[in-house]
Amino acid sequence: MAEAEQPERLRPEHRVTVDDVRQLMGASTPHFALQLRNRIRTLIAGLDADDPARLEGEREIARLEGIAFTGETRGEHEELLRPLPSLNDDVQPRRVAD
Repeated sequence: MAEAEQPERLRPEHRVTVDDVRQLMGASTPHFALQLRNRIRTLIAGLDADDPARLEGEREIARLEGIAFTGETRGEHEELLRPLPSLNDDVQPRRVAD
């Protein structure tokens, strides 16, 4: 997974929406969480603090950082399935400069 965004989403005339953020969220797994976090951060960077897409993006960034470093278990009754792996718990989240 690359951190590059779809060119049409980055055009100045494109209005970033909650759906844009959710399209990126759909592929989230611990393995790709940090790349997706960076893509969402880039996507919402120019939005107002109270913009719905920015708020959704910030919630998703927090969730992605969580699953990147602690893994993710899906479903409540999947006892036979192992959690998805994450990065080493000793590693601190890496930030990309805004």
